[in-house]
Amino acid sequence: MKQIVCLFSLLFLMACSGSDSDKPAVSDALPDDSAQLRIAVMPTIDCLPVYLAAEHGFFEKAGINVSLYDYKAQMDCDTAIERGRVNAIVTDLVRAERMKERSKLDLQYVTSTEAAWQLVSMRNARINQLRQLDNKAIAMTRFSATHLLSEYVVEQAKVQPERVFFIQINNVNVRLNMLQNEILDALWLSEPQATDARNRQSKVLFDTRKSDFRFGVIAFRKSAATKKQVEAFTTAYNQACDSINRFGVQSYADILTRKCDATQQTIDSLPAQKFGHAAAPREADLKRAKDWLNKIKNDAHVEK
Repeated sequence: MKQIVCLFSLLFLMACSGSDSDKPAVSDALPDDSAQLRIAVMPTIDCLPVYLAAEHGFFEKAGINVSLYDYKAQMDCDTAIERGRVNAIVTDLVRAERMKERSKLDLQYVTSTEAAWQLVSMRNARINQLRQLDNKAIAMTRFSATHLLSEYVVEQAKVQPERVFFIQINNVNVRLNMLQNEILDALWLSEPQATDARNRQSKVLFDTRKSDFRFGVIAFRKSAATKKQVEAFTTAYNQACDSINRFGVQSYADILTRKCDATQQTIDSLPAQKFGHAAAPREADLKRAKDWLNKIKNDAHVEK
């Protein structure tokens, strides 16, 4: 299993970044309300259809009551659903499958998403190819799609695993700031943060959109996933996707500015993107996530 490094300076930086939730923290689960869907979301473009459906009344018209809970780190989303603060989550298959096993969560995948990740290098790091990751550090989130992808690119680069250091940086804004301040060699970013990095002359070393990885999903607790809720969510989600595809991502600059902290320059530079209707995750992606988690578990057992 790869070495995951946690540096004191990075911990201090993350601690100073404050709470990742835009809503007051609650220590206990919220009251059970089968009529309300509480969704944990991230400041990434794969959440745009959910933001749009909520703000433009698509959920309400479909007959579903939805509240969004904004987080900056995927681990905080996990905590929210594990503690019952939310009953749905935008996440990736690796994290979701691990939560199902570790926390015995009864998750149901309602749809895959357009989540994608790019591995970008610090502008002055002189890393232009994957093989140049030797003796370098990559920012990722442990037991997530970016952890799996980090191991994948190291393998593809044919670099000795022990000579690439995985640094756990969960907050996406902290991660981007570290790139801007040239603190780390390379890191994984989604849109719109990846476009911000490219605009700052960061080099893209790997792009999941070109390698047929589709790990993004929206998962409901099965106890919250009534037939009515799933159907209503799907209707509103599809309507939001149609709207984005018709008018373009840039037409919803106000949402991207407020929810993703994206500048107008970043929004104007975003690549064209199509959003597919709600569909189950592909079996190949689900198998890849499960196989990798089993490998990690076996590696840990061997190390002991």
